[in-house]
Order: sequence, then structure tokens, then C-alpha cells
Amino acid sequence: MTEYSGTGDPKRTLELLWGVQERPRRGPKPRLTAEEIVRTAITLADAAGLDALSMRRIADELGVSPMSIYTYVPGKAELIDVMTDRAFGELTPPEDATWRARLEHIARDNWALFHRHPWLLQITTVRPPMGPNLLGKYEYELRAVDGLGLTDLEMDSVVALVTGFAESAARVSVNAAEAERRSGMSDEQWWESVSPVLDALVDEADYPLGTRVGTAAGQEYNAAVAPGRAFEFGLARVLDGIEVLINSR
Repeated sequence: MTEYSGTGDPKRTLELLWGVQERPRRGPKPRLTAEEIVRTAITLADAAGLDALSMRRIADELGVSPMSIYTYVPGKAELIDVMTDRAFGELTPPEDATWRARLEHIARDNWALFHRHPWLLQITTVRPPMGPNLLGKYEYELRAVDGLGLTDLEMDSVVALVTGFAESAARVSVNAAEAERRSGMSDEQWWESVSPVLDALVDEADYPLGTRVGTAAGQEYNAAVAPGRAFEFGLARVLDGIEVLINSR
């Protein structure tokens, strides 16, 4: 199931993202904090995805009533925005000397993040959470291509190209792993079951290029796709294209 960021109450979401505290209340010290709830939610989402995430399940993990969760977080939409911002806070700014190495670091860091938190791929962030981590991420990504002669719009587009590529490539990789998990069958086992039937049904002469290239790729990858290899190849080509743009300046 796809979730959409930015669908909760904007004011409450921003308060949670930026850690705005309510006025101290009289009485016993609160049992929880919003950050504890967010960390628990991330752990649950890492294990079972966003589909399995609910306020009741979070409450069960924390040993409190579901209604008490709403004291700190108004709803799932706001919670997902904060989870997203906190997860992206794991990324690290590049410290490399060259623009190419900086962008490569950004792409690899994002690729790794999506594998640690696959639920991030279930979220459409056309309205990204305006939290400190995502704003900080955008700032250092822009610094990676600052001073290269690009216009502001080109800088924004280069950053979007690199991070978008990393997300797209990670999606294929995560989906491939999930297919294997759900089917209980490795890619090699799948090919072994498909090949005899395919050979009986398809005349290779009708698909000469597909047969030649597909056979070479299949023998090399031992699978229908090789997400890691595709990421490496694609990243190099993306950076090559950016280099042409920069050199044109």
C-alpha cells in the first residue's frame, strides 16, 4: 500500500518534526515521548512494512493504551512524516574532494538507506516533510554541486536526478528480495522451473536478439535481473551525463 507524505495536519506535523514542546502539564511525568513513539514505529515498519503499522500495534509494543499514543501523535499521517524525516537523518554529508565523488557518495548512501528501511519506498513524497533532516539533506546535496557553473535550477535537477536514480534502483533491488521471500524460491530455482516450459513454447529464432542477449545476461547474473550491478552501471552513466553538462560550462 502506498502512503503519501504531507497529508496530515500541517501545524501538528511541523511541531512534531521540529520538536516543539507543549507547555508543561501538572501531574505525573508523562510515560512516553513523541520520539519514543517514532523510534518504535520505525522498528515495526522495518520488520513488517507500513501496512502492518497501526497505533494499536505501537501501543502494544510500548505497553500503553492506544488512546495514550494520540496524546503525543495525532495520527498515522503525521507519524509517517516524522518517521520519514528521522530515517533520512541517518544519511551523512559527503566530504569528498571532487563533485563526482560527492554525488556518488550521496547515491550510495541513499541506496543503502532504502535497503535498511524498505518502507520508505512505500511513501510518495511529492510533499516532503519539512523537517530538519530532509532540509539538511537538501542543503548538503546542493553543496555537492555548488560552484560548478550550474544554474540554481540545474543544481536542483542534478540532485533530483541522482537521488531519484538511487531510489528507483533500490526499489528494484528491494522488490527482487521480497519476491524471493514471498515465493520461497531463489532466482536460480525460478529459472530452473521456467526454462523447460519456455523452451517447449518459444522458438528462439523468433527472438534472436532477445535470446542472445538474454542468455548472456542470464548466465552472468544467474537471475532475470541483477539490481546491484544495474545500480553500479546506471550510477556511472548518470554521473557521465552530469559531467557532460558541467564541462559544457
